[in-house]
Amino acid sequence: MLHKERRERFLNNKMAVIGGVIILVIVLMAVFAPLYCQDPLDVAPKIRFQAPGRQHWFGTDKYGRDLFARVIYGARVSMLTGFTVVVAAVLIGMTLGLLAGYYRKLDAVIMRICDSLKAIPSVLLAIALMAFLRAGIRNVILTLIIVNIPDIARITRSQTLVVKDQLYIEAMKAVGASPARVILHHILPNVISAVIVQVSFVFASTIITEAALSFLGQGVPAPSPSWGNILYEGKEVMHKAWWMIVFPGGFTALSVFGLNLLGDGIRDVLDPKAK
Repeated sequence: MLHKERRERFLNNKMAVIGGVIILVIVLMAVFAPLYCQDPLDVAPKIRFQAPGRQHWFGTDKYGRDLFARVIYGARVSMLTGFTVVVAAVLIGMTLGLLAGYYRKLDAVIMRICDSLKAIPSVLLAIALMAFLRAGIRNVILTLIIVNIPDIARITRSQTLVVKDQLYIEAMKAVGASPARVILHHILPNVISAVIVQVSFVFASTIITEAALSFLGQGVPAPSPSWGNILYEGKEVMHKAWWMIVFPGGFTALSVFGLNLLGDGIRDVLDPKAK
């Protein structure tokens, strides 16, 4: 009954449904891109900077490459990066947060490391880490995982501190339940809701940061398509090829918008009192 009630509450939230549809459409377009898009690396110098039209919906770039194909394949990079970063950051961040919240001795060490990382703005920290690594999708993912772990760890820790002082947790300890059992079976189910809400915002910030790194030449290297490096190529010719900025920028903004709507909807589902 509880799951049915939450599902109905989510479906009645129009903004959440719109956000979910936006993300689903972008994901499906990215996954099935090879079926309907031409090769994003195909060069055709004769049609350089061709405006959007029937043959090339988003126009072409300075090498005559189809911009629609490059934007859609760029979505594959953004979605894959976001998904990988979210999964890894949640697993590592929740583990650290649970340990910090449950064990006081570990709390000081783990939280001081997280505080040190959060003292630097996320984009600046990502740029600094990429300065020590080579540009590439793997290094971008590794960097963004490190950047997002502190947020997940701090949220998990704060929820763990609240739950572990409950009477039923004290009762479990009194009857001899092991720390692992208490954490996994009684604390984790009560803190995961807050983390689920944060996931959509981590996903959105990952898309923005990856695009920013690629725009600065520290992310996905050309000629592989990424929304960030497409924007980088477009900024030099935006006065005569506006489509080089509008379409990749529009997809980036649309993805973040959809994720934010979806995150708000999930928050409302998990917290009926939220307005």
